[in-house]
Amino acid sequence: QVQLVESGGGLVQAGGSLRLSCAASGRTSSIYGMGWFRQAPGKEREFVAAIRWSVGTAYYADSMKGRFTISKDNAKNTLYLQMNSLRPEDTAVYHCAANQNLRPLNVMTSYDYWGQGTQVTVSS
Repeated sequence: QVQLVESGGGLVQAGGSLRLSCAASGRTSSIYGMGWFRQAPGKEREFVAAIRWSVGTAYYADSMKGRFTISKDNAKNTLYLQMNSLRPEDTAVYHCAANQNLRPLNVMTSYDYWGQGTQVTVSS
């Protein structure tokens, strides 16, 4: 089992920045990759970014490239998402997830464990 706890969400004005964190505990040695997904009200959960835990290869949704940066600290078992140039349409609950298999990291159903999420609200 892997437990995930997100933090760092909040209210920010358009153009601002936030850094989300996701602390992993439990069987972290079994993690293949971790990712961030978000879900806005009335919309489906969508892929934001992911990273392979051992080698650090990062993947991004096209709309996030250049604004969001995913990173990790293996020693702290923590995943990060640096979000810059935030827009009102980035408002959503952001969830981190952990993948213990070799399935594609940009696919929601590839993930085995999910955090509860952290709210990000961007005001115009």
